[in-house]
Amino acid sequence: MDENNKMAAGKVKKPGKRGRKPAKIDLKAKLERSRQSARECRARKKLRYQYLEELVSSKERAICALREELDMYKQWCSAMDQGKIPSEIKALLTGDDHHHRGPATGASGTKTPKSAKNADADRVV
Repeated sequence: MDENNKMAAGKVKKPGKRGRKPAKIDLKAKLERSRQSARECRARKKLRYQYLEELVSSKERAICALREELDMYKQWCSAMDQGKIPSEIKALLTGDDHHHRGPATGASGTKTPKSAKNADADRVV
């Protein structure tokens, strides 16, 4: 039976460990590869954190811009509740497109939060 165990599907098995024989590995080279790998890992981690910090910063700026826009709209509503019509809304209603390009945007497409100061200037009599 011992010969049957050694021959499986026509191949002769050798006694001992399977797989590759470990080659003589230079310990210094192995340590240097490990150090290089660690340096690369730290560099990737640093880049990832920089990217995430920039992403958070841009999202925070967007949130601030949206809050300012919301405050502007709240002030417009408050002024209209008091019977005043902000000049920006008058410009929108009259189609005065050279003054504004849509609600709360300027020529560059960015928001222009100047309505709060002009709200008292236009009153409905």
